[in-house]
Amino acid sequence: MNKRATAGVLAVVSLTAIALTGCTSSGEDGGDGDGGITFWVQEDLPDRVAATQEIVDAFTEETGIEVEVVSVAEDQFAQLITSSAAAGDLPDVIGGISLPQVRTLSANEFVDTDAVGATIEALDPSTFAENALTLTSDGDTHLAVPSESWTQMLFYRTDLFEAAGLEAPDSYEAILEAAKTLDSPEVAGFVGATAPGDAFTEQTFEQIALGNGCELVNEDGEVELDSEACVNAFQFYGDLTTDYSVPGAQDVDTTRATYFAGDAAMFIWSSFVLDELAGLREDAMPSCPECGNDPAFLAQNTGVVTSIAGPDSDSPAQFGEITSWTITEGANAEASQAFIEYMMGDGYEPWIAIAPEGKVPVRTGTADEPSRFSDLWATLPAGVDTKAPLSDFYAPEVLEAVAAGPADLARWGITQGQGTLLGALQGELPVATAVSEVAQGGDPADAAATAAEAVRSIGESLE
Repeated sequence: MNKRATAGVLAVVSLTAIALTGCTSSGEDGGDGDGGITFWVQEDLPDRVAATQEIVDAFTEETGIEVEVVSVAEDQFAQLITSSAAAGDLPDVIGGISLPQVRTLSANEFVDTDAVGATIEALDPSTFAENALTLTSDGDTHLAVPSESWTQMLFYRTDLFEAAGLEAPDSYEAILEAAKTLDSPEVAGFVGATAPGDAFTEQTFEQIALGNGCELVNEDGEVELDSEACVNAFQFYGDLTTDYSVPGAQDVDTTRATYFAGDAAMFIWSSFVLDELAGLREDAMPSCPECGNDPAFLAQNTGVVTSIAGPDSDSPAQFGEITSWTITEGANAEASQAFIEYMMGDGYEPWIAIAPEGKVPVRTGTADEPSRFSDLWATLPAGVDTKAPLSDFYAPEVLEAVAAGPADLARWGITQGQGTLLGALQGELPVATAVSEVAQGGDPADAAATAAEAVRSIGESLE
C-alpha cells in the first residue's frame, strides 16, 4: 500500500525457505519449540529490517526469549498468511499490519483476542489514542494492538500558490480552481494515482470520497458506492486527472517522481514522503530545477492538507492508516505478550525512529508520562542516507498536522462494522478499476455502479 514501493523477492525467498524447513510453528512451545516465538514483520526494506532486528536482539538479551524475525513483503502478505495457516504454521506475532489486514485475520479466526486484550490492558488503554483503539476493535473485543499511524495528505507548492494568489487546496472547489489556474505545458495542476489493480489508487480515492461523504457502506451494511455523493466524487477525481494531470496511468512511484521533478503543483501521497522530499534519501531525491543547488527546496516550499471537503458533506475527512501488532491463535501467548509490551515500551522509541515520517505514535506515552512518545516523535531524526529532524525542513504547522493524524483518521467500512468487507476488497480492488475508468474519460455513474456491484458480489461471498 501507500508506504514505499518495495521488491518482495527477498521476503518471499526467506519465508519460503523457512516454510520448507519447518522452522516456524505456533503452538504450546512457541516459534522455535523451546519457548521462543516467530515474528513476521511486514517490511522488506533492508535498512528497516536490520533496525528491527537490533530491537529484537535487545529484547532477547533482556528477557532470554528467542525471537525469529521473518521479513514479509506487503504485497505477498495475504498469500503467505493463507498458506501458512493451511500448513498449521502461523507465526506467533505479526507486526506492521494495516487495518484491512487486521479485519482479514480476524475474519479467518487467526487472532488470539484474549492475548491481544491482555496486552492492551497491561499497557493501559488510556495511553492510546482513543480512535486507534476503536479502529482496531470489534465492539469491545480488541483485534490488534495499535502501534503507529501514517497520514495521507495532499501536498502542494506554496510558492506557486502564493504567486497565483490561491488559497490552500482543502476543498473540491479550491483544488479544482488551483489545478486549473496552475496547469500549464510545463507544470501539471495535479497528479494522483489512477493505475488499476493498485491499492495506492484505491487509498487515494478513499480520501477524496470520504471528504464528500461517500462511504463504502451505510450503517445497515448496504453498499453505497453508487450513491450521488460517490458518483460526484468519481466525477471530481475524473475531471482532475483527465484535465489537469499528466498522461498515462499513475502509481506510487510516478506521482512522487512527477512532483519531485517540479512537474506538478499538487499530489497525494503519505507522510512517508516527508524525508524524501527533504532530500534525505539518495534513491528518491527531488530533481526539480531548483533542487540541484538546494535539495530541500521542495520541502521548504510545500504545504500539506490532511482533510479535504466535498460539496456533498458537512465536514472534511482525513484518510490514513494505523499499523498494528497482533497475536495469532495458538501462539505462545505469554512470550508474545511480553514481546509486544516491550516493543510498545522500551523498544517503542527505536521502533518509531526507524521511519518517524511514517510512524506517528498512537500510544502517546505512559501512565506516568502521558505525552512521552508524542513529544519524542517530533525530535527524532528522519531519513536514510542523511539523518535530520523533520523540523529542520518543515514549518511547525506541517508537522502538527501530521502528528494530529491518528485522532481524526477515518476509514471506509470499519465504523459501520464492515471491516471484513474492506479487507476482502484488497484482493480485487474494484474501486481502483473504477478510478482508472474515469481517469480515461469513462462515465462516473457507470464506473460507480460497476464498482458497487463488484463490492456487493464480494460481500455476498463472505456470507
